[in-house]
Amino acid sequence: MELLCIYLPSLIFHFSLAFATVLEDRPFVSPPSSSPVSASMAAFSPGVQLQLGMEEDDHHKMKLDKKVAILLIVACGIFALIVLSSIFGCCIYFWRFSQRKKNAHASDNEKGLTLTPFLGKFSSLRIISNRGSAPFIDYKVLEKGTKSFGDENLLGIGGFGYVYKAVLENDKHVAVKKLDCVGDDAHREFENEVELLSKMNHPNIISLMGYSVHEEMGFIVYELMPNGSLEDLLHGPSGGSSLSWHMRLKIALDTARGLEYLHEFCKPAVIHRDLKSSNILLDSNFNAKLSDFGLAVADNSHNRSKLKLSGTVGYVAPEYMLDGELTEKSDVYAFGVVLLELLLGRRPVEKLAPAHCQSIVTWAMPQLTNRASLPNIVDPMIKDTVDEKYLFQVAAVAVLCVQPEPTYRPLITDVVYSLIPLIPLELGGTLRLNTQPAPI
Repeated sequence: MELLCIYLPSLIFHFSLAFATVLEDRPFVSPPSSSPVSASMAAFSPGVQLQLGMEEDDHHKMKLDKKVAILLIVACGIFALIVLSSIFGCCIYFWRFSQRKKNAHASDNEKGLTLTPFLGKFSSLRIISNRGSAPFIDYKVLEKGTKSFGDENLLGIGGFGYVYKAVLENDKHVAVKKLDCVGDDAHREFENEVELLSKMNHPNIISLMGYSVHEEMGFIVYELMPNGSLEDLLHGPSGGSSLSWHMRLKIALDTARGLEYLHEFCKPAVIHRDLKSSNILLDSNFNAKLSDFGLAVADNSHNRSKLKLSGTVGYVAPEYMLDGELTEKSDVYAFGVVLLELLLGRRPVEKLAPAHCQSIVTWAMPQLTNRASLPNIVDPMIKDTVDEKYLFQVAAVAVLCVQPEPTYRPLITDVVYSLIPLIPLELGGTLRLNTQPAPI
């Protein structure tokens, strides 16, 4: 098709030119004389000379007519060439456009891309998944599964909405985050979280089960985490009593492995940007999974510098808060704060007076490096069960993670390798506990 469109106008042009050349070069053939005598008489007879002059005028007139005809033919040929070129140019354009559209559609199918026909501002949402497209769930299914989003199904309250427990039609128990997407920030976070989670697959990252939209609301459907958030278990009514020392270290290791996946195995690397105890969820076996990726960043360092400052007070790294410098080390700082929460049982920021607050980092740093005072600040719930040898090692990891200078903080991979030897085998580490009774 492309070759025909390219060469056909050229053939028409050459044909017109050749036809015009033939007409112009063809010799004029005068009418034959009746006899040789008449030709000789014409040389001496004035009448014959006049007749010959008239014939020459006719000859010139015919040549002029020929030139006019040639010009008309050439002009018509050029006009036809322009028209045909325009027609075939349009044909090429539409053919190539249809090919690009067909190829793009085929490529999207190969990647598992789904473009849901949303109304309004949700029409731009594109869900790309390495594990298959995240399913779009009809709003009525979620409404029925949450009992019209009733209070009895409410699991918690987030920054932009509420989280509900739901039972879907296949008897699948899930959690549904309901986001009010009227504002641009909430709308952007909704799209960002769905797109990022649809590409991730890791045991320490929350699984995306689907999404939905209804009017100005966005809904994200996750796997249900029966034991809630780490914040609820540490700082809720139970006060951390359900979390043993080894269980806390396992949660720390799971969290570090989730961050390692984001930093080292996602391409480009993902910075969570809002790691905190309320965004670490626990399943029925107390396996920890990172959640809430609305503020996460998966981009190059140039674009990171243009981001609006976001995060939670107490977890935000000082270089990000003061200078807007965002790197993977910002997540490492937040992880260090979570590790201190697990170790000390204190909130990241505590109010000492109506106008005065103190961070866990400021309060703990002088005591974390003091071997005499460290055992006294450990969470009372686990104080009597901690082996001091391992306590000092965990404290050393926490101190490194919350260093003010980001270059002094370790990579999250180093943190993973530091924690593994401190955790029993049955909880995912390499520590072999001595279960045999001591000799009498």
